[in-house]
Amino acid sequence: MAKILIVGCGSIGMQLANTLSAKGHQMTGLKRHPPSRVTGDVNYFAADITVSDQLNDLPLDFEIVYFIVSPDGRHEESYRAIYETGLDNLLSRLSQSSSPARWIFVSSTSVYGQTQSEWVDELSNAQPVNITSQLIRQAEQKLMALSTHNIVVRFSGIYGPGREYLLRLTRQSPVIQQDPPYYTNRIHQQDCIGVLVFLCECHLAGIPLEQCYVASDDDPAPMWEVISWLAAQMNCQPPSIKMTDDTTEMNKRCSNQRLKALGYTFKYPNYKSGYLELLVDYV
Repeated sequence: MAKILIVGCGSIGMQLANTLSAKGHQMTGLKRHPPSRVTGDVNYFAADITVSDQLNDLPLDFEIVYFIVSPDGRHEESYRAIYETGLDNLLSRLSQSSSPARWIFVSSTSVYGQTQSEWVDELSNAQPVNITSQLIRQAEQKLMALSTHNIVVRFSGIYGPGREYLLRLTRQSPVIQQDPPYYTNRIHQQDCIGVLVFLCECHLAGIPLEQCYVASDDDPAPMWEVISWLAAQMNCQPPSIKMTDDTTEMNKRCSNQRLKALGYTFKYPNYKSGYLELLVDYV
């Protein structure tokens, strides 16, 4: 049994906490506003990580710390608040422990700035153009430099129940670039939880781990292909062809081979397997 802290208990964090609790681990969830009704055996610590004084009573004896945060908005100030101020406050508090925890930091494949449909993996250059992704990348580098045991997990576009952006977009018969293809990458939220549990179990089993893993399904697919397939399943008008322009900030294909070589098997290896299940309740 391990004592584990999850910082940022949104949908994925809370499901992860409940899953690990059911496996016998002692779970603490750090959240600004903990749920009023707690199910399972997860303890909650109420705090805003951007306010250092609110962390004064946070316990120190964690073996693993998951950092799974969501900014309040999609602008620089929100990202800087959690990926700089909040992270620094947590590191300062937990540095007082006599036995440092291993961090598992949930990042994003947005840290890759590639635009020519290149394949990217953990060894690819990660130099994002936009400031929000730059702040995520800086936080990655800070944790990786702090300890070789800390792990960064780069999730691609997360979808699943409650994350149905592409289904709503499909109903609008959008204008989509067809040629050259604009590639999209995704991971079902159940696989997000699966990957995070898997890495925890590898750590506890003493299996050597790398510092970075790309977590994306097996099938990077052109947006035109995905939306056209969804439109056919939903009996919607197909997308219209968008004229090619040079404004694309990112266009890449994410490789998950390092994660699969470690032994992880995706529950939803491609967009069709994941979206078919969603469509049952959506159409």
